[in-house]
Amino acid sequence: MKRLIPVLSAILLAACGAGGNNAGKTEITLMRFFGSCEAQYGQVVKTSDGVGECGIVTALVNEFNATNGDGIVVKTQIGEWGPYYDQLTARLVAKDIPTIAVMHESALGDYVRRKLVLPLDADFKRVGVPVDDFTEHAHRGVTFNGQTYALPFDTWAWLWHINTGLMKKAGLTGADGQPTLPRSPEELLTQARQFKQRTGKPYFAWAVANETAANDRTFLTLVAQQNAQLFSADGKSIHMHQPAVFNALTLMQTLYREGHVRPNLDYAAANQAFLNGEAGVVVVGTWTIDQFLRESQKPESRLGAAYTVRPFPQLYEKAAVFADGHSWALFKGGAKDERAHEASLKFLKFVWERTAEWSRTGHLPVSKTVAESAAFRALPMRQALTEITQTGVGMPGNVPTQRAIELLIGEDVANVMISGKPVEDVQQSVEKRVNKALKKARR
Repeated sequence: MKRLIPVLSAILLAACGAGGNNAGKTEITLMRFFGSCEAQYGQVVKTSDGVGECGIVTALVNEFNATNGDGIVVKTQIGEWGPYYDQLTARLVAKDIPTIAVMHESALGDYVRRKLVLPLDADFKRVGVPVDDFTEHAHRGVTFNGQTYALPFDTWAWLWHINTGLMKKAGLTGADGQPTLPRSPEELLTQARQFKQRTGKPYFAWAVANETAANDRTFLTLVAQQNAQLFSADGKSIHMHQPAVFNALTLMQTLYREGHVRPNLDYAAANQAFLNGEAGVVVVGTWTIDQFLRESQKPESRLGAAYTVRPFPQLYEKAAVFADGHSWALFKGGAKDERAHEASLKFLKFVWERTAEWSRTGHLPVSKTVAESAAFRALPMRQALTEITQTGVGMPGNVPTQRAIELLIGEDVANVMISGKPVEDVQQSVEKRVNKALKKARR
């Protein structure tokens, strides 16, 4: 017994110590998409060592967990990209509420109107997140009724990814080897015809089939460049019967009908066609920059070193391009107590301080300081893209269920190209379907 007493005492002390350590920890949950890559980055504890969306966000969380001195543990919960908002809504209904969740800014407004996320101005001021350093597009994306409801993470936008080798063959580059971009619809059609004649290939690849977002984002860009307002001021209706809409749809239909868009491609096939050197331009977002750069640098690449990227060119009177962004929101009921709430804010500040790392993905920074920094501009292809932090446009924040509306518009815009549906019929169909959806939308 005398020999057992010290052993039992040691066990009890160890148990008490372990209990004390657990009691000192504050766990919060982080729901996100961006994929799963634990096998490669699960042990990486420096954000700067992450590569790609999944690698960087995984390393960022790991670094916070490894370095914060407050016993805070962020537990990541990974959702699938496609059904992400269905999964999030189901969790909210079941009261299984994440502390923090990534949100597209185009979706954030729906959750704000339902009073599911917390306003953050006072918290940001207290912990030192400078709202006045948010870029114009980022600030607009997370602000509703004058209040900030999320931490912006990036701005992503619609770009032209360009094969400069094919452009040179088509006679569409300057003396510096850079592409000569069109400055009007007429110039675009002229260039596309010249490109096809000299290369035997279509000017464009973009996801026309089974990917309605691509059609919608191109359409919204062209309408915005004509300084037209597609939605009413209160966000309750869409107005398709206006010259800007007719012009945009007619241009898209003409490009497809004349064979300047590689036909019937889905998202993966459009990107692959570009990488295979089968089109001069692929119209897709900022998130592919890193991937395309890596692919172009491979010895066997058909794209070779002939890759560059530009914002969607200004074809009408106003510089504008479809843009959205990712942000981090705090959900009501997600933090179980004040300690968890404070832990969430510390994590968000940590994220803000590393926003420059995230911009390595190809997404644009949400900090004016980072966007104007020499380090950001030194990243490949980035200097030409900084204008998007000011020229990016999306649906107005008061338009509900934007992702559903995007789907409805994109379906009919696809019809104007693939099936040659008359433009006037598409205008009528979109207006009828979207206005019906807006009328039913929960506000």
